[in-house]
Amino acid sequence: MCGIWAMFGSDECLSTQCADAVKIAHRGPDAFRFENINGHANCCFGFHRLAILDQLHGMQPLHVNKLPFLWLCYNGEIYNHLTLKKQFEFECQTQVDGEVLLHLYERFGIQKAVSLLDGTFAFVLLDRSQRKVCLGRDTYGVRPLFRLLTDDGTLGVSSEAKGLTDVVRATDTAAKVSPFLPGHFEVFHLSLNGKVKSIELEQFHECTKEPAHAIYDTVGKLAAGFDDDTVKDNVRRLFENAVRKRLMGTRRIGCLLSGGLDSSLVAATLVKLAKQVGLEYPIQTFSIGSEDSPDILAARKVAAYIGSEHHEVNFTAEEGIQVVEKAIVSLETYDTATVRASVGMYLVSKYIGEKTDSVVIFSGEGSDELTQGYMYFHKAPSAKAGAEESVRLLKELYLFDNLRADRTTSAHGLELRVPFLDHRLTAYYLSLPEEMRNPRHGMEKYLLRDSFRGVKLIPDEILWRRKEAFSDGVMSVKKPWYIFLEEHLECVVSDGEMANAPKLFPHNAPSTKEAYYYRRLFETSYPGHADLLPHFWMPRWIDANHPSIHKLPIYTQKSMTESGSRMG
Repeated sequence: MCGIWAMFGSDECLSTQCADAVKIAHRGPDAFRFENINGHANCCFGFHRLAILDQLHGMQPLHVNKLPFLWLCYNGEIYNHLTLKKQFEFECQTQVDGEVLLHLYERFGIQKAVSLLDGTFAFVLLDRSQRKVCLGRDTYGVRPLFRLLTDDGTLGVSSEAKGLTDVVRATDTAAKVSPFLPGHFEVFHLSLNGKVKSIELEQFHECTKEPAHAIYDTVGKLAAGFDDDTVKDNVRRLFENAVRKRLMGTRRIGCLLSGGLDSSLVAATLVKLAKQVGLEYPIQTFSIGSEDSPDILAARKVAAYIGSEHHEVNFTAEEGIQVVEKAIVSLETYDTATVRASVGMYLVSKYIGEKTDSVVIFSGEGSDELTQGYMYFHKAPSAKAGAEESVRLLKELYLFDNLRADRTTSAHGLELRVPFLDHRLTAYYLSLPEEMRNPRHGMEKYLLRDSFRGVKLIPDEILWRRKEAFSDGVMSVKKPWYIFLEEHLECVVSDGEMANAPKLFPHNAPSTKEAYYYRRLFETSYPGHADLLPHFWMPRWIDANHPSIHKLPIYTQKSMTESGSRMG
């Protein structure tokens, strides 16, 4: 995890540009460089480094002697960089994983280069010989990237929108900051004065398709067929491989552990593989909530079962409410579900950054979207509709859960890794018959759960524990986190303000006082950028105007208890 920033064609003084780049300094606490590229007017790079690989030569923009015309600023991890280096006999100058992108680009061009990358990444590449600038972002937008392009050809690039919002205010021409689309690359022609013109924008990977780099993957060819045993074996193999490849790096590894299915599978597999590869330290796991919250109690059971070094972070509703504003500044969104869930993750990340030496943090993000884990999937009108909704959610992760997970961890100098969004795992899972991926026997994520039945990786009661939203499970069952928020905000936002909300906020007008409060805080820090959120996250196929599963008609405490005992 790093922070990248670049500006092409701006005539602002370098001190002003540097000040914009410094706004994302939290993403790379180890080092900072701001560089004006010699021989090119108005071409600047800013880089904030969190050192994971090659402590000596990993500073950016990356520039190697063999390819003197290429400059690279990137954020992420290329898990197959050693495989690609060996396969194509590249002579790399550093141990930095991103260097392989320079060699791939020089030999094959940008389209094939990005297609062969197995990892999570966002980058800006300058080719001085061809006078081109290239941008790219991984399939699910695990790593963030924003761009600003003015009518007169000024291009700004930043890991977070806050690195570009002041540029918009200063420009005389129409411009807006927008997220760069995941799974795409864009090529710009670079003029002598630093101005650019977009000449190519193309999608290089679709989540439902096998990635081009699969032929070099260590798992190799999977067994064919859709019988239950074959499918479950393939799911386990791909998931374990997804965790194994993400062990890359020299900084200490930890794992978020809510006690739910997804984070428990990740943590258990991580502990297992850490022993196999001989890591010299125990894996630390981290849970957060009130002392009697469902998540804290479940995570405690899992940690004891797998033998992790477990840390519990307790917080009160009052402490959570106090951090909402900081979380929104980090998130750059006002989506209700995202803000709610961010508070616990922000606080646990703060604890990890201040109290431990874990830097690389694993998490269970992406599983709900991939395996149809949200409760409303029980109401899908057909298997086809459920499968289509799963793909839609995966494609929009960069607007919601991936955004939350990245910003809350990067705010405290941590790097997040998400095995459930491994390219091969997701492509395989989405290739399975639609009926196999549906909720079955009254249980969401049935196929994933059944794939780990009997292997004793995690306790059975956790394997069949029903879905709890992160924002609901961190407080008491009797009074969930969202209830505390709603009660507090009832007197913070007036009825008159709510009546005026559609006029004041015509785009994504808030329908609750909680949503109004989040929007008001957002507008204080990011006025005029409400379109960073195209729409609110909301369940489908049911009559709901609220993202909490506790307010869905398909959720009852009784059904939760029955499912746990029946499936355990």
